[in-house]
Amino acid sequence: MGKLTVRALRAVLVVVLAGTGFVQTLMVWVLVSGSDPEDGSLPLTALRVLTILGMVSVQVALVCVWRLVTMVRRGTVFSHAAFRYVDGVIGAIVAAALVWFTVTAVNAPGQREDPGVTVIMAGVGVAILGVALLVLVLRMLLAQAVARDVEAAQMQAELDVVI
Repeated sequence: MGKLTVRALRAVLVVVLAGTGFVQTLMVWVLVSGSDPEDGSLPLTALRVLTILGMVSVQVALVCVWRLVTMVRRGTVFSHAAFRYVDGVIGAIVAAALVWFTVTAVNAPGQREDPGVTVIMAGVGVAILGVALLVLVLRMLLAQAVARDVEAAQMQAELDVVI
């Protein structure tokens, strides 16, 4: 991975992390201060809490990706240490999907006249789970690469002994 790519990715990660942190701070402030009273039309408090939780899952994924990018730059990504961060990304995506399904359930009573919105929202949740499955497949590829790397190192060690 080139230096420009790493810098660009890290810039995006910093902007997203700062943006989610800013929005979370505002949401917590509104919840704590009570400066935005609900009119009863939507369960805003529940949706705000779910938004904060969803952003936490995004932030966990961002930190894990940052660590993985660091491992790529150092050339250590094909090691068992990388699995911890890949598992963190998978867990964060699954958590985001669960938060999304909860948002769908909270929003569903307000969509009785148009249940298609709830179906579409549920479909988005399934798509989020699909991304988690995709990352799981990539984790399996990483496991194969690590196994091959270990095997190659063992063979090299054997050759060094013979030579």
